[in-house]
Amino acid sequence: MHIVLLCGGSGKRLWPLSNELRSKLFVDILPSPAGGRESMMGRVCRQLESLHMLDSTIIISHQDQVNITTRHTQGKIPVIGEPFKRGTFTAAALATLYLQSFGIAGADDVICIVPADVFASEDFFSSFSLLPDILKQSDADIALIGTRPTHASEQYGYILPDKKEREAYSTVNQFIEKPEAVIAEALLQRGALWNSGVYAFSLAFMLSHIEKSGLPVHYEQLLNLYEQLPECSFDKQVAEQTQRSVVLPYNGVWQDIGSWDALCAQLDSNVFGKGGISGQSSGSHIVNVLPYPIQIIGIPGIIAAASPDGILIANKKNSDEIKEQLGSLPLQSMYGEATWGSYRVMERTVEDENTTITTLNIILLPGKHIGLRQHRSGCKTWTILSGSGQVFINGGIMQVTAGNQFAITLKGLYSILAETRMVILEARIGGPDDEDEALFDEEDWKVIIERAGSHKSMD
Repeated sequence: MHIVLLCGGSGKRLWPLSNELRSKLFVDILPSPAGGRESMMGRVCRQLESLHMLDSTIIISHQDQVNITTRHTQGKIPVIGEPFKRGTFTAAALATLYLQSFGIAGADDVICIVPADVFASEDFFSSFSLLPDILKQSDADIALIGTRPTHASEQYGYILPDKKEREAYSTVNQFIEKPEAVIAEALLQRGALWNSGVYAFSLAFMLSHIEKSGLPVHYEQLLNLYEQLPECSFDKQVAEQTQRSVVLPYNGVWQDIGSWDALCAQLDSNVFGKGGISGQSSGSHIVNVLPYPIQIIGIPGIIAAASPDGILIANKKNSDEIKEQLGSLPLQSMYGEATWGSYRVMERTVEDENTTITTLNIILLPGKHIGLRQHRSGCKTWTILSGSGQVFINGGIMQVTAGNQFAITLKGLYSILAETRMVILEARIGGPDDEDEALFDEEDWKVIIERAGSHKSMD
């Protein structure tokens, strides 16, 4: 069986800690069994690894999140980058064609797609191993996992199973998507389950649906069409159109952490970061990654969250409204992570429509490097605040340490390797959307330098 983790989201549900580049999956805030903190993505990977299922897992995410996904999975899982967000069906199709086109899976192999943001016990993931046999025994096209509801939620989809249970599973009678409270209550009385978003099917079955949708059945060909594809969900396109489906009930811990209220319930402290809570403030939480303290006095049941992207003060029960409040605003991410480290935008000043001055604090982890870039417009300077390493600029390599400064010229090629943890202050002047072009990213440092020379000679 091949597990496909679907990694998406707009980064608005846990704003301001999450953003378009760092969705809720990558926020290091959950208590880790080993001590310290871990992200949702890190937690899922740890659980799959403990069950020896990580080697058969791949992840599909937007191409802008490939680096941060690789970082939070410690490079242990292949990450497929979608050039555009086109929904769960298209993502599942791309993953299927990846497995087929690169000879990783055959027609009879079982693929299990799983939302990467699931919060569950290990036995939830171990139940995946039952799905191939259930598919075979039931002669079904799709096998799902449905969780036992704890209340009549309007936030989840429901699966209504057949009244007659066959072994440990039941045939699916109907799918109901996020019903009103009254309908949800009636569904619970009829034994309905929450839809966990876990679907297992054969590669051949998915290929047939890809063909029925008029899509190519080769990975590279589908990638080339991605921009023109409509957004489409797996539920609507496949699950609800399939006559032979079965569901495996799961009775353990399962939750979709899609709001501050749900996340705070999993924290081991009411204060994360600098700050304090006093007075009649029961049930309130502070999540603060800024260096400035937050104080809550006499206000119960609120979340006060602060990051470089903004500040949120909300009643926890209503905090999910932030997604609607932010709407389609073109938010600019002020914090980001990559395989090499992280950066924080300290200040961004718009001088006029063609000129933006940006100051960033960059942290480069020991032994990591920023791959070869070409500076495309404006001007950029770096000041090494701490640490040591090597900088490559236009064919020359310099040893650098705290206090060194240098400029990166227009069209210049550059890269930097951290020998120890480095903190760099970057100042750039350019257009509002200027970004340097990434030429080579993941190669070894020596290979980067060699390829830089050949790239420059070709130019």
